[in-house]
Amino acid sequence: MIRARLSVLDTLAVGTVGLRARRLRSVLAALGIAIGIATVVLVTSIPASSQADLDRRLSALGADLLRADPVQSGDEVRTLPTESQAMLERVGPVTGAAVVANTHAQVRSSALRSQGDGAITALAVSGSLDELLRLRVADGRALDGDVEPTVVLGSDAAERLGLDRLPSAPVTIDIGGVAFTVVGVLAPSPLAVDLQSAVLMDWEDAEAWLDPDVRPTVAYVAAPVETIGELRPVLASTLSPESPGRVLVSRPSDVIAAKQASGATFAGMSVGLAGVALLVGGVGIANTLFASVLERRREIGLRRALGAQRASIRTQFMTEALCLCLAGGALGSAGGAVVTVVWATSRGWPVVIPLGVVCVGIAAALVTGVLAGIAPSVRAARLAPTLALSAE
Repeated sequence: MIRARLSVLDTLAVGTVGLRARRLRSVLAALGIAIGIATVVLVTSIPASSQADLDRRLSALGADLLRADPVQSGDEVRTLPTESQAMLERVGPVTGAAVVANTHAQVRSSALRSQGDGAITALAVSGSLDELLRLRVADGRALDGDVEPTVVLGSDAAERLGLDRLPSAPVTIDIGGVAFTVVGVLAPSPLAVDLQSAVLMDWEDAEAWLDPDVRPTVAYVAAPVETIGELRPVLASTLSPESPGRVLVSRPSDVIAAKQASGATFAGMSVGLAGVALLVGGVGIANTLFASVLERRREIGLRRALGAQRASIRTQFMTEALCLCLAGGALGSAGGAVVTVVWATSRGWPVVIPLGVVCVGIAAALVTGVLAGIAPSVRAARLAPTLALSAE
């Protein structure tokens, strides 16, 4: 008996006959797989792009930065030691230190106004604060030790005072009854949000014009990233040897990094939803193939009568399932990649599409095709030729 065997190309041609004959049904079946794969690509690529942007921002802003604040208790206003900057600079790993003091002086747009703006704080700064916090001047210039009292404004403070853009003529504001010349406006800094609603002056100006006994209320230090974890308890003990618990040492960049952790949790949930979408898509493909088997019983019976083996029939319908899922996987991967590029580009993020995820997505689509095609292909192969030929 001569057994009919099909080549690979013939198998593909026969296996896609049903798909080409029922194009709308095939497209709808593949669409379920495409949605699942696109979801997998999106929920991994978008967080990866966001993480790349976060890493870039943290590198630019300073993951090597620590902040020390006195822990407040009741009505008592606690401050840091007067010599905080010198004390911190003597700690081994510290590469830079700066302190900030709240002068509690009223800030007014002019001496003619009787009420100050309580939302604006007047801060004295000492050390290389601009370098540690990567502060950038958006308009004007930075403080440089002028003889006359000068200040720079945080972005929010400048907006409240109507000075977000400095005029060409010198402008002054009243701080504690003293006229300070505004020389610059700072750009927003994610690591120093509290500075955005403040006016900053040199420490020497604060001592000379406002309060000769200015005491630090916040301290910043920079150190190699690998020493940050060990340095935290050391800083608290340095600033308050008798009661280290009175000093809270935090890492400003942790606030930004925490967003990434929540994003990872969301991505995990989305991957689960993508798995459900793949399952639904697989069920849809299995349903499509079952319907195809019922509609094509006469064709199956004719092929069996002409000598086609059961294995050939199984291969035919398995090929249909794999082609559907492969097309859906390719379409989903391409669609997910395009959406990722558009989304990341619109937000100024680096575009990161993990190649491994795309490969895994297509592999998952093929596995779904195999699982979805088993039952319909086996059923088709088991049809008796005589019964299949007599089917309506």
